[in-house]
Parts: sequence; C-alpha cells; structure tokens
Amino acid sequence: MTIPPSLWSHPDALAALRARDIGRLFRLIRQYAGASQTQIAIACLNTDEEGSPVQRRTFHRLTTAGLFRAVLSDLPDSRTPLAGVEAFAAALAGHPDVSEGLPDSVRPDLSALRASVAASKRDYQACRYSTAIKALPGLLADLASACDLLKGDDRLQAHTLSAEAYHVAASILLKLDDEGLAWPAADRSMRAARISEDPVTIGSSARIVTHALMDDGHYDAASATAAACAVRLERDIDEHTPDSLSIYGSLLLRGATSAGRRNDRATVATMLDEAEDAADRLGGDHNYRRTAFGPTNVRLHRVNISASLGDAGHAIAEARRIEFDRIPITERKAALLIDTSRALTQWGKHEKAYEILRAAHQLAPQEVSTRPAVHRLVRDLLAAAPRSLKRQIREFGTQIAVRF
Repeated sequence: MTIPPSLWSHPDALAALRARDIGRLFRLIRQYAGASQTQIAIACLNTDEEGSPVQRRTFHRLTTAGLFRAVLSDLPDSRTPLAGVEAFAAALAGHPDVSEGLPDSVRPDLSALRASVAASKRDYQACRYSTAIKALPGLLADLASACDLLKGDDRLQAHTLSAEAYHVAASILLKLDDEGLAWPAADRSMRAARISEDPVTIGSSARIVTHALMDDGHYDAASATAAACAVRLERDIDEHTPDSLSIYGSLLLRGATSAGRRNDRATVATMLDEAEDAADRLGGDHNYRRTAFGPTNVRLHRVNISASLGDAGHAIAEARRIEFDRIPITERKAALLIDTSRALTQWGKHEKAYEILRAAHQLAPQEVSTRPAVHRLVRDLLAAAPRSLKRQIREFGTQIAVRF
C-alpha cells in the first residue's frame, strides 16, 4: 500500500488529524490509496520512522501535551497534576527537538529510565492510573531525549523503553474509550519498537495496535493483525524464551478477543486453543514482559469472550473454574469481576452482578470509577434490575460518577 504524499497536506486529511478523527483518516486513506482496513492495520506495523512534517508534528502533539491533558481531565483526582501537564504542554509548544540545547556531554541514565518505565507498568497493572499518568509526560520526554542522544546498543534500548512507555499510555487511553488519542500513542509505540530491532518488543507493541484497532471497531483488521504478528514473531526468533512465548500467547488472546467481537466463533476457538498450548508450554502463570500470561489468563479471556458473545451461562461456568487467588495482577482480577458482573447481568442475576461490581470497586477503585465501559454496565444493570435493587445501584453509580 502506498499513500500519496500529497494526502498529508490535503484539507480533509488535515481536518481529520486536527480533530483526532482516525476513522475519517482511514476512510481518506482507503479512498486515495485504495487500501483495505487490514492493509492499513499492517501498514501501521510497517511504517518507518520518517514521515511528512505534518504527519510527525501531529503525532508528536497528540502523544504528548494533548494526550495527557485529555486523560487527566477524565480522572477524579486530576486537579493536582493538571498544572504540571499544562506546563509540559507549554514546554513542547512548537514541537522543538527535545534534545535542543543539551550539551553532548549530558548522557541519559538508562538505568533510571528503565526503572521509571517499570514503575509505570506496575502502576498500570495495579490500576493506579492517575499515578501512571502523572509520571508519563515527563518520562516520554526523557525517553525522546535518550533516543536522540544515545548511540549504538544504548539507543536501541532507549527505543525499547519508549515503545513500552507509549504502550502504557495507549492502554490507559483505551481504558477511557479515547480511541482517537490512543491511536497515535499505539503508533509511536510501534515506531519505537521497530527501531529497537527486537522482535519481542515489536510483537509486544503489535498487541496495543491490535487493541486500538479492535476498540475502534475494526475487528477483522485486529484479528488479522494479531495473527500475522504472532506468525512473524515465531519466524523472527530462533527459539522461544519465556518473554517471547508470553508475547506470542498474548497476541493470540488479543486476536481471539477481536474475533469474538465479530461473532467469529471458529477463529475464537482456534486462537484460544493455540494460546492455551502456549500457556502450557510456558509452564504456569507468570508476568513476563508485563503480560500476566499463563493458563489462568487464557481462562480469563474465555470468560470475557463468552460474555461478549452473549453466552452468559458459559461465561459463568468458565469463571467458576478460575482460582481467584492465582491471579497475580490487580487489573486482571478487576477485569474478571467486571466480566462476571456483565455475564450475571445478561443472565438476570442482578443482585449478584451488583455485589460483584461493588467488590471490583473495592479492589480497584480507578478501574471501576474511570472506565466508561463500566459506567455503561452500571446503567444496563440499573435498567434491568428489580425495583427493590434500583436505589442501591443508583447510589453506587452516583458514587463512581455515572451519568444516568
């Protein structure tokens, strides 16, 4: 697929970029380049670091100041860090090279950056989203400087860290249903991953690109991209390590989830079985590359996909098979509770659905209070529940700022 360079200066394309309307931008690409959604998805994985000035400035703007200003405005405790984000936005006004003015003798501390990226991942998996958001703007700027200033293997490591940090940013944005801002962050993650020359990092970033495709409604492209990247990862490594096997299995789970959204049960079954095989080969539940991948995570995805397909009884049966204490990650525990509540709502077990949703909030307040998807679940539960339960559900919804 070749995108005409003139497209990036076309008034319609500029308007779509300014409005962060990725769907409109995709339609323009299909119109002017004759590309399918799947081709566009694969192109996201094969874009080189260079681009037109308009393209690079727009992505830079959306993935720094604009991205975090938008995120913070949606979080309940956003007032304190907001001033810091505005200062960050002002510092990047005009989008200069972040290394401009730094002497050559200033060498970024890779160890400190690695620790900061690890902390942002821990905060994400612990559902401490506001904490991660406070740190990410400065971290992304520091990583950009490191990528510009370092050479050789150090530069490759800096790009690996940048890919991981943008992955966290995109993941949080997708939690908030802000696909327009998540897209540029996912794109930056993949660009940095490709420069890192590490197949496992590329596969990891492919997960967030697939997630962005799925959440934007491009289910065919998402599952095709996940499958293609899983095959590519196996091709590009000589022998699986725990890291690569975890990324491989996680890609299959993401593809299965996407296939479930389009009711492609055959593909769901195939990908879940392949992911389960990878989990068995891994030998247990682990958190390599912060994937939380293992046999238990495969079961968690079976619950999620069954609920998405409307198979409430099957979702509950799968949930009963899971030993809750074996789930090592708070975000995964909360996801199971939310998916189970959704299935119980579908099944008409409204009181149990409400109880489990309250338990999810107690475990991970920000996962429940900040996610639009959970707010929709509360509204669905309120609409379906008997009158005797409605007052409690409404009070709970008010507590977590649901708009009724």
